[in-house]
Amino acid sequence: MTLPEKPQLAEKAGPSPGFSEAFRFWLKLGFISFGGPAGQIAIMQTELVEKKRWISQSRFLHALNFCMLLPGPEAQQLAIYIGWLLHKTWGGIVAGALFVIPSVFVLWALSFLYAAYGNIPWIAAVFYGLKPAVMAIVAVALIRIGRQALRNPVMWSVAAAAFIGIFWYEIPFPAIVLVAALLGFIGGRFWPDKFVVVPVSEGNGKDSVLSDDEESPRHARPSWARAARISLVCLTLWWMPIFLVGLWLGWDHTLFREGLFFSKAAVVTFGGAYAVLPYVAQQAVENFGWLQTGQMMDGLGLAETTPGPLIMVLQFVGFMGGWNQPGLLPQLLAGTLGALITTWVTFVPCFLWILLGAPHIEQLRGNRKLTAALSTVTAAIVGVILNLAVWFGLHALFPVGHTLDWFALIACLIAFIGMLRWNWNVIPVVIGSGLAGFLYQLVT
Repeated sequence: MTLPEKPQLAEKAGPSPGFSEAFRFWLKLGFISFGGPAGQIAIMQTELVEKKRWISQSRFLHALNFCMLLPGPEAQQLAIYIGWLLHKTWGGIVAGALFVIPSVFVLWALSFLYAAYGNIPWIAAVFYGLKPAVMAIVAVALIRIGRQALRNPVMWSVAAAAFIGIFWYEIPFPAIVLVAALLGFIGGRFWPDKFVVVPVSEGNGKDSVLSDDEESPRHARPSWARAARISLVCLTLWWMPIFLVGLWLGWDHTLFREGLFFSKAAVVTFGGAYAVLPYVAQQAVENFGWLQTGQMMDGLGLAETTPGPLIMVLQFVGFMGGWNQPGLLPQLLAGTLGALITTWVTFVPCFLWILLGAPHIEQLRGNRKLTAALSTVTAAIVGVILNLAVWFGLHALFPVGHTLDWFALIACLIAFIGMLRWNWNVIPVVIGSGLAGFLYQLVT
């Protein structure tokens, strides 16, 4: 089986991007990062690897594989990793923060409108139009990442097995990644020609700012002193707001309990948002009583159709918890603080994982055994992304029972063909799809 040929993009990389140029890109990404992890990885693949050539395909996948092994949103962690590689610690901070900040404001506004007034029809219409664009973005990502990762029958088999395992048998994502890594480690030792898969791109990755052959930057070298500083700063930033809220409002207040609960969730959220949502929903609805089951589902719908990681649904849960159980605080203030502390403790740990672990992962780049293991993990990730694409596609194309939504199908095909054949930019695709959804709902 062969994949379609890749469209020709930039011929070679430009000069290393300045901090201001990278800042503008990460800010733009924060506003257009629709589609959950699969869509966000697709956008970074297109923009950073194929168009801007800031990082080669193999280094991109090397970083992605590491992020997939960590708790928390892998797409945001990938942005932190690449931002750190390009512009040191502040580059990682800016990349990770801007990935989330736009969605914080968007979801806060939608959470307030939802809590105060219920669902807003015109907002729902715009979100309805975004879903076909997300499907197209994910499909294009599958083709482009799969073209690089699935280069022999063994890797195709790994991807197929991962998809079957997670889609039909609901095998946990961490188990799939662990089995793939072990398989790759063993296979790389005994059958290296089948398991050591080096992704290729035009110029074999040598025309990127962070190319395959380039040594890791000086700031990427591991250091015990640096690790100690990073740990101290991140842990202080992580836990200080929780401690201050407890001193201010009491250790039994909803805001303190949200900070404590979502801090624990941040450490165990392996496998992305869908893996942790059942646990969060059960605790938030049944144990703490922060919101109702229907509200939890509505929050997931809001998070799915706003930019930023899908795990942003936790911000909605935090807002509703503060709104419904404000204590002596004004309702809006309690909801806002609940949203902020939930978001804070969800994403601050991501900076700790990357800034501590990435230097060691960079040091191991080129290690043949590790390359085999990560190549196999990449193949499994293709199957996992396919699972997300199918799950999202089924919900978008068949929103009510088994009735096909023709608008979603046609809009998805137009966006897919345009991005794959004519290299349409993500921004006009997203804006155009949202506008089309609004107009379609207006006239029907």
